[in-house]
Amino acid sequence: MCMFHRREMGLNRDHNKRTTQTNGSESAVDPPVLRISQLDALELDSALEQLLWTQFTQCFQNCRPGLLTPMEPELKALLYLLLWRFTLYSSNATIGQSLLSLRYQSTSSSSPHYRPLSRRQKLGLAILTAGPRWLQERSYRLLPCLALSPRGAVSESDGGLLQQSLRKALTLVSGLAKFATFVNFLVFLRNGRHPVLPERIAGAQAVFSKPNVVRDVTYQHMNRELLWHGFAEFLIFLLPLVNLRKLKAAVLLHVLGRKDSEEEGTREGKDMWKNCGLCGEWPTMPHTVGCQHVFCYYCIKSHSIADAYLTCPKCGAEAGTPNVVKMDMQVVGR
Repeated sequence: MCMFHRREMGLNRDHNKRTTQTNGSESAVDPPVLRISQLDALELDSALEQLLWTQFTQCFQNCRPGLLTPMEPELKALLYLLLWRFTLYSSNATIGQSLLSLRYQSTSSSSPHYRPLSRRQKLGLAILTAGPRWLQERSYRLLPCLALSPRGAVSESDGGLLQQSLRKALTLVSGLAKFATFVNFLVFLRNGRHPVLPERIAGAQAVFSKPNVVRDVTYQHMNRELLWHGFAEFLIFLLPLVNLRKLKAAVLLHVLGRKDSEEEGTREGKDMWKNCGLCGEWPTMPHTVGCQHVFCYYCIKSHSIADAYLTCPKCGAEAGTPNVVKMDMQVVGR
């Protein structure tokens, strides 16, 4: 991608030099727009449409589920037309193009100056962009209306020959449209104009909105992202190796002091037989590891298997072999 970008930058500089040499004083020919800039503008427009749709659906999150599903294709087309009205129709540029200092111009005229799109071109661009999307999403509902199943099975009750012809025609048109889109993208990679088919059909071409604007790519944001990703991966690798319980016990012993730990142990002396030192619940099959605290058998066994140098999380004493707690029971008569 970097080599591709540097090659286009070199072509732009050569084009500017040739234009300056041929025209002399004032240059009326604008430098060509980078292919990556046109593709980035399309990605920004798509992200904005998705963001607008997400914000719109959140307005109905407290309603019953599936409320917008029957009207979803029509609502998406309506939101796109709303964006088109206040961006492309009014300023000859989409949101993504405005962020990259681009705009549309008409290719129908041979004038060397800027030629804005006509109303017919703007309307055609909107219909050619939103129409196929709506038709593709609504085709699952249109097929049952034509007595066809969603999988294309022919209904035998209403003339199977006509329905089969319609189904084949829809499949053929869809395939031709995808093939034309693919061929148009290959042509765009060759000459750097019209990245999408609706632009070529409507006669709209992306140009710079400011004279001699060349995109300057900085890698500061990329370097920052790589640094944070590397730091996050390092933490993911390091955190499982840290014994948080042992670290907490060491902090309680050396930072807060042994007296605080002893006072806390004195306060809990009466209730230490009622709570497990690890899970805090009533001890199940109580065991001890050499100190005065009691643990569940499964708690202390699993922790001792995971950590060979396990220490008591309450007092910090080194844990020995778990032993069953022996208690003297006294039967009191009634």
